[in-house]
Amino acid sequence: MEKDLVRVSITLPTDLLEYIDNQVVNRNYSSRSEFIRDILREQIVDDMWQSEDEVIGVLTIIYDHHRRELSQKMVDIQHNDYINIMCSTHIHLDHYNCLETIILKGKADKIIEISNQIAGLNGVKFAKLTKTANIKV
Repeated sequence: MEKDLVRVSITLPTDLLEYIDNQVVNRNYSSRSEFIRDILREQIVDDMWQSEDEVIGVLTIIYDHHRRELSQKMVDIQHNDYINIMCSTHIHLDHYNCLETIILKGKADKIIEISNQIAGLNGVKFAKLTKTANIKV
């Protein structure tokens, strides 16, 4: 169900409007409005990560599954603090490497702390936290 929409008018320099138009085309947006709405939603998520609101993070890691006790250390970190692990997926990339995603829900500082602890483990080759939130707009 589409919310009531309100038309607004803004004034932009020509080069900024050209940038927006290029992004609309390059990223397959249906309109300038949809592109700008997405930028505003992204800012709302950023603001939520700076507040005390509950947020969601997706931690993507690649690690050497032959590294001794690494899997157990990752599980222990996830159980040490109160954080809601929504789900995790585990994919075998090849004989040595696994890709795992962990979806975490809770306070931003705890999600960042857990992500940093896991990223710093010996045997983790790549770690990236993607920040999001359940925004209502």
